[in-house]
Amino acid sequence: MNEEIEFIIDSAKESMEQAIKHLKKQLVNIRAGKANPSMLSSVMVEYYGTMTPLNQVSNVNTPDARTLTIQPFEKGMIKEIEKGIMNANLGFNPQNNGDNVIINVPPLTEERRIQLSKQAKAEAEEAKIGVRNDRRSAMNEIKKADLPEDVQKDTEEEIQKLTDSFIEEIDKVYANKEKEIMTV
Repeated sequence: MNEEIEFIIDSAKESMEQAIKHLKKQLVNIRAGKANPSMLSSVMVEYYGTMTPLNQVSNVNTPDARTLTIQPFEKGMIKEIEKGIMNANLGFNPQNNGDNVIINVPPLTEERRIQLSKQAKAEAEEAKIGVRNDRRSAMNEIKKADLPEDVQKDTEEEIQKLTDSFIEEIDKVYANKEKEIMTV
């Protein structure tokens, strides 16, 4: 019976950790004011007839906070990389100097920063909903387990504490991202 309780708690904890991992992954895609190579993670480039992620055909670097440089492994890929960036519709205007593709990341307006902050908050709320759903699933498993009433109560309290700690973690992750977005 004790193993069953541990299994329920461990699986709930694992699901809640996945919600936080997903949140962090989603927040990386929301750009703050500075250039970041992950901004180009969705760019696909035609490479010998196959659509390939940009990071598999080139190196992406950030020499400063407002510039991304893309150095292709093959010089002939420059035009394809520019085309891939334009097709990704990220709002960037790539330029090439013959060896590299250079992207100047424009500074964000105050209005755009507020929009991005709201988007980040929505992602945080989605993560909280996921954690609460994991809590509900765990609570249902406990009720189905046919445990003594005191053990059931203690286990439910433990799952609630776990849920509260993950919700707090989500709030911290969101607060850091909001600070990053709103910093000029």
